[in-house]
Amino acid sequence: MKSVAAKQAKDEFGRLLDLARSEPVRIEKHGRPVAVVLSTEEYERLEAIEDAWWALRAQAAGGEGFLGADASEALLRRLAHAPD
Repeated sequence: MKSVAAKQAKDEFGRLLDLARSEPVRIEKHGRPVAVVLSTEEYERLEAIEDAWWALRAQAAGGEGFLGADASEALLRRLAHAPD
């Protein structure tokens, strides 16, 4: 991953965008990484990976007996209105 100083990123923003279209670019301020600029396609790819991971985790949780959001809400409502 290429690194660019924050001042250079500001001064050459168009170039930064061009670089980010081909690979993520780390922005550094005072020598410390503070941000990463990446293409829309790469961002969407990472989002899809995260969505798939959470879907697998939800599926595993359901298989282990955890309730889904709707079932949890219904159970809590029943418990809230149950006689003491």
